[in-house]
Amino acid sequence: MDIVLYAFTALLYAGAAALAWHTRLRTPLLALDAAGVSGGRGLIGGSIGSIKPALLFFALVAHGVLLHLTIFPPDRMMFGFAFALSAMLWLSVGIYWIESFFFPLESLSLIALPFACIATLMPLIFGGVRVLPYAADPLFKLHFLIANLSYGLLALAALHAFLMLLVGRRLNAMGAGVRTKRGWLGNWLDSLPPLLTLEKLLFRLIRAGFILLTLTLISGVLFSEQLLHRAFSFDHKTVFAVLSWLMFGGLLIGRQLYGWRGRAALRWVLASFVSLLLAYVGSRFVLEVLLHRAIA
Repeated sequence: MDIVLYAFTALLYAGAAALAWHTRLRTPLLALDAAGVSGGRGLIGGSIGSIKPALLFFALVAHGVLLHLTIFPPDRMMFGFAFALSAMLWLSVGIYWIESFFFPLESLSLIALPFACIATLMPLIFGGVRVLPYAADPLFKLHFLIANLSYGLLALAALHAFLMLLVGRRLNAMGAGVRTKRGWLGNWLDSLPPLLTLEKLLFRLIRAGFILLTLTLISGVLFSEQLLHRAFSFDHKTVFAVLSWLMFGGLLIGRQLYGWRGRAALRWVLASFVSLLLAYVGSRFVLEVLLHRAIA
């Protein structure tokens, strides 16, 4: 049953990605942008005219059901770095799907949907998962949900920061009179929303993600105190998570007090997310794949 759901979910994402790329290649750039703006909403795969919203909705539903069935089988919990990446991409795509009704995000699907398709299948390849005896505890489930929401939001923010760096570099080159290549990458970057739109969405994502990351750390302390009888464990995962929290918090303070923006702020976002990625996914990858150890 699970293998059928894996295949079905991946096919839905692949179909949505194929429709997005097909529309992008066939639709002139100006017409695509006009459709996204005049329609008042751009679905993650484009506007209503460029990709069927129902297809992406069904992909999100199927992916959510798949995650629930595979992570929470009866009386236990299965998890690992591949499941973490799959959950992050599911949340990221879902957030894009919602935000796309308020921002013109047509072209972002060209990269987001293929990654979601790949992430869906990764648990089939990397089966090194762990079984948690305390997975049924309500406090742990709350901690797990909040953590995944925060990581999904901040992963999306990191993707935005990376894209903004690429767009900014291209605009600077064009402003300096440097001849830029028009290939598929250049055309795709030109079709992204304006930098001000991306920046507005970026800091919305960071603020929401930072609040949830704060709640993740607090619920983690409460969970550790209740079930493991220690309030804090200074392992590498905790150190990287706290470091990421400090870096994202410093960025928001700098933005509020000093108006931080531009390439320096974007690089700070990426560095903060790398720290979070090392805490969330990196530790599981090292233990499961490189050291072949179960995670306690």
